[in-house]
Amino acid sequence: MNSVSHGRKTVKAILAALAAGLMAGAMIASHAKLPSPPPKSDAEKAAEAEKAAAGKAKDAADVAKAQDKAVANYKKNAASMDRKK
Repeated sequence: MNSVSHGRKTVKAILAALAAGLMAGAMIASHAKLPSPPPKSDAEKAAEAEKAAAGKAKDAADVAKAQDKAVANYKKNAASMDRKK
């Protein structure tokens, strides 16, 4: 009986040490500093700015289209409900 109890204590001690080591490794890894990204060239900056401008233009076109659709829907439904303004 004594050897079984001793074996369980050993396994628990090994598991505790392993868990402590994993936690310590995780803490060290979370504080590690990543290297800074390489500086962008002028061509990369220009391409990024062009892509952003194209995205803004598309968003503006989508908003205008949605507004036109909403106005047309309002006008159609307001006329059918005999609203007087």
